Amino acid sequence: MRLLLVEDDDRVAAALVAVLSRHGFQVRHARSGHEALDALVPDGSDPYRVVLLDLGLPDRDGFEVCSRIRAGSGVPVIMVTARADIRSRIHGLNLGADDYITKPYDMGELLARIHAVARRFQPAAAAADGPAAPAGPGSLESWGISIDRERRRVSVEGREVPLTRKEFDLLALLAQSPGVVYRREQIFSEVWRSGWEGNGRTLEVHIGSLRTKLALPGLVEAVRGVGYRLLPQSPTQQNGAAGAESAS
Repeated sequence: MRLLLVEDDDRVAAALVAVLSRHGFQVRHARSGHEALDALVPDGSDPYRVVLLDLGLPDRDGFEVCSRIRAGSGVPVIMVTARADIRSRIHGLNLGADDYITKPYDMGELLARIHAVARRFQPAAAAADGPAAPAGPGSLESWGISIDRERRRVSVEGREVPLTRKEFDLLALLAQSPGVVYRREQIFSEVWRSGWEGNGRTLEVHIGSLRTKLALPGLVEAVRGVGYRLLPQSPTQQNGAAGAESAS
């Protein structure tokens, strides 16, 4: 299993690499956020199965690195840091980290967490040999929506829909897990990189704009007092499924 270790302290990194290597991991050590992001650019080699990410990096904050990783990859990220306050934990998880462990930690626990998150992640190369995967965050077939993350373009039934940067980021976030409710706090943390307090109207306006531009008013559902979710099926499919059930 290939691991990417992002740690600016060479002594800490050397000790960790030694232990991980003894447990069968192939570890690449990145000393900065820039080096970590470069390492994750696909180059034809086996993908990394887990990223161990320190937050106190010399060139940029680890939270920003996590956000950049999550914008272009589904590779699991475990934040390994001395920041033990609850705000940092919540912020890291809201940005897309799969786990958060504080220093000092038990090595056995870290190994268990690595294996746990790796089990939930199937690299694209491995999936290619298995059965076809269902439509992912790049498409919402029941709604006729296609999302091109690299070009930041969205189309509905082949018709390209111009979206602002925030509108695209909002749709892409909700489309990661159709049917899952995203809390308002999480949405603001990931899309606006700010807190939710006092910004409720901003989110409502962007949700309304998305519904209007996509001409799909039922696509995004508001969950009172919690947040928003993207419905996995269009009303046509829902009605069809209900009809089939009643006929059986």
